[in-house]
Amino acid sequence: MSSTSKTAVSKSAGSLADFRGTNLFRVVIVGAASLKGKEVAEILRQRNFPVADVRLLDDDESLGQLEAVGDEMNFIQSIRSEQFERADFTFFASDSRSTRNNWKAARDLGNTIVDLSFALEDEAGASIRSPWIERQTGQPIAPELQPGPVVVAHPAATVLALLALRGEKAGKIQRMVATVFEPASENGQKAMDELHEQTVNLLSFQELPKNVFDIQVAFNMVAGYGPKSELSLDAVAQRIRTHYGQIARGAPELSLQVLQAPVFHGHGFSVYLEMEKPVSVADLSEALAGEHVVVSSAEDLPTSVSAAGQGDVLVAVSPDANHKNGVWLWATTDNLRVAALSAVECAETMTASRPRGQIQ
Repeated sequence: MSSTSKTAVSKSAGSLADFRGTNLFRVVIVGAASLKGKEVAEILRQRNFPVADVRLLDDDESLGQLEAVGDEMNFIQSIRSEQFERADFTFFASDSRSTRNNWKAARDLGNTIVDLSFALEDEAGASIRSPWIERQTGQPIAPELQPGPVVVAHPAATVLALLALRGEKAGKIQRMVATVFEPASENGQKAMDELHEQTVNLLSFQELPKNVFDIQVAFNMVAGYGPKSELSLDAVAQRIRTHYGQIARGAPELSLQVLQAPVFHGHGFSVYLEMEKPVSVADLSEALAGEHVVVSSAEDLPTSVSAAGQGDVLVAVSPDANHKNGVWLWATTDNLRVAALSAVECAETMTASRPRGQIQ
C-alpha cells in the first residue's frame, strides 16, 4: 500500500473515533463521485458545516477513488447498510434508482435523509423543501425530532418561486410564463460526456453517440428526447411545476416549458411577467434584488458562464415592447450549486433535531 493510501486510511479510521463532548455530526454522501455529490462535499466545507466524519459512498465504478473533503482525502467506498451506522445526515446525490435501493437502510439506522435525486418525493412523510423560499416567505420549517425524508426542491422551481415572490413586491403579477433551458449536467456525468462526444464527433463528421438522449443535442435545441431515452423533459417540467406549487403556495400560477439546451452547466430562464399595472424596470429590479438574486445592468447581461460557481441568480430586466404591463426577465444560475446549497441548508435547519455531543 502506498504512503498516500496509508495516510488516507489512517485519517478515515481516525474519523471514526469517539466524538463524545463535541458538537459535530457524521455525514454520509451517497453518490459521492456524482456531480451533485461533489458539489455537496464542497458546500459542506465552504459553509463550515459541523462535520466530524464524512463517508463517501458510490457504485462499483467509483470504488477506491480519492476525493477531497476539506483538507482530507477520503476513499469512495461501496454502498452497504453498515456504512449508515452511527451517522447523522445522509445526502442522496446519486440517481433515483440508487436512492430507492438504499434510503430505508439509512432511515432505519436513524439517519436524517436529504434527497437530491427526487426519488423520495412521493414517499409518505416526505417534504419538498427550499430554505431560500422559506426565508423569503418568513415561514421556516419547525424542527422535528423524527423528520421524514427531505427532498430538495428542483433548483429551477426554487429560482422561479424566488423571482415570482420578489416580483410581487413591486406589483401584482397576473400571468407568469417561463421557458427553462435545461443543461446536460442535470442528468449527470454520462449526459455531460454524451454532449461532449456528440460535439467532437460532429466536428469530425463521425457518428453521434445517443445512449442517453437518443437524439442530437450538440449544436441543437430540443423540446423532447428520442423514444429510446429514459429521460423526459415533460417529466422535468411537471416536477418543476409541482415543486414550485409546494414551496411557494400563493405564488402566481406558472405556465412552463422546458427545453434541452446544448450547454454543459447552468440553467437559463426566459420569464415573461404580465403585471396588473405598469411597473418600471427600476422598481421591479429593486424588488428582485436581495439575498441570492443579483440584478445585472444592460451592459453586463447574465450568461451561463458568469453564473458558474455562483450561489446567486443573475437577472436582467427589460420592458416588453408591445405591452405596457409586460416585463421580461432573463436569468441564469449554476444548477448544481443551487441544488447543493439548498441541500446543505436543509441539513443546517435540522441540526437542532439531532442529539449532539454523543455517539448515535
